[in-house]
Amino acid sequence: MPSRISTTRSELVYEEVRKEILRGALPPGSRLRFVELADRFTVSQSVVREALMRLAEQGLAVALPQQGFRVRTLNLADLNEITEARVEIESLVVRRAIARGDLQWESSVIAAHHTLARTPAMTEAGEINDDWVDAHEAFHHATLQGCGNGTLLSIATSLRETASLYRWWSGSMAPDADRDVALEHRQILDAVVARDEMNAACLVAQHIQRTTDALNEAATRLAVPS
Repeated sequence: MPSRISTTRSELVYEEVRKEILRGALPPGSRLRFVELADRFTVSQSVVREALMRLAEQGLAVALPQQGFRVRTLNLADLNEITEARVEIESLVVRRAIARGDLQWESSVIAAHHTLARTPAMTEAGEINDDWVDAHEAFHHATLQGCGNGTLLSIATSLRETASLYRWWSGSMAPDADRDVALEHRQILDAVVARDEMNAACLVAQHIQRTTDALNEAATRLAVPS
């Protein structure tokens, strides 16, 4: 019983810290201190360690020798590698999903897009809407879900979560005023429903690459180290 309780508490810490990393509440490079997190969640440091090790396995945190953990840092070389991997993997997975996905899968993609399209991206205060972030991830996950290969889906999901740090960074550093994200999502949906594997793969690749291109351009303009 104690082991099960410990696992449940570790899952809670993992989920909460993961959410804060992905939403930018814990900035890239910030320290994840055992004592502070243990006090905050009223758990033991061993429970915190277990949660942070899971985050490190997903690439969201980094273990520091004799120093604990910190949130993954951001750099352009890292961004470009992640983007290259995402373009290859997500393009492959969406093709597999279109080839293998059934009507129930197709319906789930349509439903996820409906929610995304009806959810405002920004709050009245001018901040990114958490509900939109959830709907955005749910739509992209739904498009990949029908691939029928749990390993590929897991890799794609892990890469998307790691890249989410850069998507938050892009919002403040490299806003793309000319970009119509809603249209991009609609085009991906239309290609999926039309069962057009190659077009869907190209659209997903372009969707991923545009954020990286904007960040690279902004980094060059602002002389951000690579």
